[in-house]
Amino acid sequence: MMPKRIDRREFLRTAAPAVIAGPRLARTARTWTPAARTEPGSIDAPRLLTGCCAYSYRKLLGAGKITMEDVIRRAVDLGIDGVDMTGYWFKSTDPAYLASLRHLAFKQGVCFSGVAIRASTVQAEAGKRAQVLEEINKWVDVTESLGAPHLRVFAGKLPAGATAQQATEWTVDTLKSACEYAGKKGVTLGMEDHEGITQNADACLEIVHRVDSPFFGINLDITNFIPTVKADAYAQIEATVPYATHSHIRDRFENGQAVDLDRVWQIFARSNYKGFMSAEYEGEEDPSTGVPKLVDKIKALSRKYSSV
Repeated sequence: MMPKRIDRREFLRTAAPAVIAGPRLARTARTWTPAARTEPGSIDAPRLLTGCCAYSYRKLLGAGKITMEDVIRRAVDLGIDGVDMTGYWFKSTDPAYLASLRHLAFKQGVCFSGVAIRASTVQAEAGKRAQVLEEINKWVDVTESLGAPHLRVFAGKLPAGATAQQATEWTVDTLKSACEYAGKKGVTLGMEDHEGITQNADACLEIVHRVDSPFFGINLDITNFIPTVKADAYAQIEATVPYATHSHIRDRFENGQAVDLDRVWQIFARSNYKGFMSAEYEGEEDPSTGVPKLVDKIKALSRKYSSV
């Protein structure tokens, strides 16, 4: 017997309700918090991905007890979305080594959220600034070779005899040039609010606006801002999070005070941040046990406030 031919209009009429019902059912099955403001799946909803900085294992990496390959494998055990590959412990930047890291990550189902380097743009001598630019460009190439989208850089400490305005000028000039190169590779530069001239939200925002590149923003470390009379750390996080390209998460400030991580996640969610919340563990406990505890906090909060 020949199978009965199905009329196209009849098929669409009967199938449409089932097609539509599926996504609606999936949406209603998930609890959505007021802080997120929009439905999961919306382009305006936050996407808070769980990551971990290789720097979290600095004690073990520095002692030669583990390698960057081991960090990638540990990401699988942690059940995270990506690793921020701290360049301090790369064996080399040779193409073959970089290819091996990229291939291992692929085989383990791990992505690289970015790469982090020490390059500091606050240099009084023009020759040194040129060297820093060269170093950043070199690591842009490394980042591209790894298939990563982001490179963390520093501004740095104010040299003796220099003014904050001079340091800002040096930083803007260097990073403008660096972004021109990085943009051609599809790599975004994230300047961290690290020790030095960028530990204040206003300074970070001035640099971001003056560099004025779609391939530039702030690698937002939530514990590095110095509170002022007008703006505590949380207010400065809120001011800068719209420009965040990546984040580093610790659960204690430099003075030992606990970070209100739930409050921080609400700030990121209200801004509809889309990107990595990467654990940067610096506690006294062995990283093998300390890192998973911090990652678990990040996972729970990202599930609470994120569209994923």
